[in-house]
Amino acid sequence: MTTSDPYLFEFLLRQGDNPLVLGHRTSEWCGHAPALEEDIALANTALDLIGQTQLWLGYAAEVEGQGRSNNDLAYLRDVYDFRNVLMLEVPNEDFARTMLRQFLFDAFQVPWLTELQSSSDQRVSDIAVKSLKEALYHFERSADTVVALGDGTEVSHEHMQTALNYLWPYSGELFGTDDTDKAIEERGIAPLPSSVREAWNVTVSTTLAAATLTAPDDPFAHSGGRTGKRHTEHLGHMLATMQILQRSHPGAQW
Repeated sequence: MTTSDPYLFEFLLRQGDNPLVLGHRTSEWCGHAPALEEDIALANTALDLIGQTQLWLGYAAEVEGQGRSNNDLAYLRDVYDFRNVLMLEVPNEDFARTMLRQFLFDAFQVPWLTELQSSSDQRVSDIAVKSLKEALYHFERSADTVVALGDGTEVSHEHMQTALNYLWPYSGELFGTDDTDKAIEERGIAPLPSSVREAWNVTVSTTLAAATLTAPDDPFAHSGGRTGKRHTEHLGHMLATMQILQRSHPGAQW
């Protein structure tokens, strides 16, 4: 990594790659959602997430100072250059997993972006202010859907519990801490991710109780995505689809 500020660059990649990967996964529902209203809502959520990505990766490209753009960072990096948490790259599987994953992420993003509004870095603060408005809407919708499906029919409850059992071991990575996090905290740019875990725990436990869903007791948490050391096999397949136009026609413009 060649940049005068590698910790900030790494931090910004993490902020941008999460909504980028989740945005692409969410966009895969376009034309395939279980109802027209959901199709439109998921498409709008995906657009919000990609919009946030443009801001975070645009700033990352400036910090890197190597002449790359946010598009280059999105479409011309390989799997192990990505810094998203693993939970966001796994396949949608079904509507239950999609909405449960969105909720677990939203429950993190709301307190996280709230904290970033007070960042010592004005650009980070400005992006957080804009992104939080969207995250609050995403959270309201995903939480309501989790409760409606979890406390719905026997079939919908079963699907939601299966999704929760699958995603829960991935959720702990949201709160990982390494040298980058510590360096960013020391500069007042962002708190440690672990600082918002209690708020996440309260939100998630309250919502799951209302949804009559039970979180697994196993404390194991997958890791490696936010450092780029490990990704699931699913990310490579996803990037092959997401990046094919840019890689087939480098520099192409509409």
